[in-house]
Amino acid sequence: MKIVNFAEQLSIVNKYMAELRDVNIQNDRARFRHNLERIGEVMAYEISRTLNYSAKDIQTPLGVAPTMLYDDQIVLGTIFRAGLPFHQGFLNVFEEADNAFVSAYRFYKDKECHEVGIHIDYLATPDLNGKTLIIADPMLATGGSMELGLRAFETKGIPSKVHLCCAIASQTGVNYLKKIFKDTDYTVWCGAIDPDLNEHMYIVPGLGDAGDLAYGEKL
Repeated sequence: MKIVNFAEQLSIVNKYMAELRDVNIQNDRARFRHNLERIGEVMAYEISRTLNYSAKDIQTPLGVAPTMLYDDQIVLGTIFRAGLPFHQGFLNVFEEADNAFVSAYRFYKDKECHEVGIHIDYLATPDLNGKTLIIADPMLATGGSMELGLRAFETKGIPSKVHLCCAIASQTGVNYLKKIFKDTDYTVWCGAIDPDLNEHMYIVPGLGDAGDLAYGEKL
């Protein structure tokens, strides 16, 4: 498994990440969603450089232009609800891609809110066999929802390539994915990797609850 951490690079992603985290900017929901979208666009561009390409002849008004175009059949997957604006960034780049959606939400198994479970209750996806699957989920805390989302998608076919994309990951979540997918050639793309999870399994320093910041607080 390969890990790509944009925070270790000199990239415009760092500006978008700074605004996502900034408590003085976060209350602008439209800007928060737009920054997630822009991070998705940059990641999609970087993923495009890893695809398989072949030359195609494109007819112009004055002749033929040979052009390298990707051959991969791409499916863009996301996890409701915080993943939606992030997913849109990828869709802006891979605009002809098929799309897949899964509902996965966390719940606390104990009254102290220390033990987290993940529940999945909705799945819509095309056939994934032999395709390139890109999963967009902005927060990778424990890694549980990303794993279960992927497992749910895989019930509809086994992709040939898998890219797991998040805006912010915890080191714990990254280590978890590296362990369970250690024998794969999957790639995890992170806007940043933060060192800690708090007792409620939120990423620290993180940014808070991405779904609430994007769409408003839930009951």
